Amino acid sequence: MKFKTTLLAAMIASGASNIHAAQLNVTITNLTQGIYFTPFVVAGHDDSARMFATGQPASSELQAVAEGGDISGFVSLLNSVGAVVVENPAGGLLAPGSNASFTIDTGDLNYLSMVSMLLPTNDGFAGLDSWSIPSEPGVYTVNLNAYDAGTEANDEIVNGGGAPGVPGIPAAPGGDAGTNGTGVTDIETNQTVHIHRGVLGDDDATAGKSDLDSRVHRWLNPVIRLQIEVL
Repeated sequence: MKFKTTLLAAMIASGASNIHAAQLNVTITNLTQGIYFTPFVVAGHDDSARMFATGQPASSELQAVAEGGDISGFVSLLNSVGAVVVENPAGGLLAPGSNASFTIDTGDLNYLSMVSMLLPTNDGFAGLDSWSIPSEPGVYTVNLNAYDAGTEANDEIVNGGGAPGVPGIPAAPGGDAGTNGTGVTDIETNQTVHIHRGVLGDDDATAGKSDLDSRVHRWLNPVIRLQIEVL
């Protein structure tokens, strides 16, 4: 992640006429059938900040979220560059079909971003990348895709792993994973952030290649729907 040194530089780049105070009421809805989302980190920021970018390697902060759901690094970094941060608005995991609402006052920061890990996956995350906050009040709908951080092979083995660089999936919160999977793969050929190809899974609860259940844990994009009310 790369940040310019001052908010003034962002103001000059974007033009002072585009700067506006914005209070947002946001509702996050989990659209999946069997995926849980770890605590979200949400940020209002200027145009010099990026939480992630497709086609680029993941930052260490993104890797920590995508592999283990750890938002602490992002929270510290975002606070250090003057972003407005909301931590864990769902108060824990966001279950399939559930939603969570929160309010964020972005002040004169014109962009909104957020990330959260998909469970159970190896390094899958849902993300919003630098959404330009409209100056016109109203209700806006934004659909979020699932991304692969490119930092870990998608072996689909649930083993309690979750620390960056440690293979495996931390948990299946629904209690619906199998055991004794031999592993789908031990290679990640695309080591940049990219659209997640989904999970393979299988229907063997005690063996097979994957610990994930193909009848439960597979998904199609989008995986999250945001309703954003600009006041």
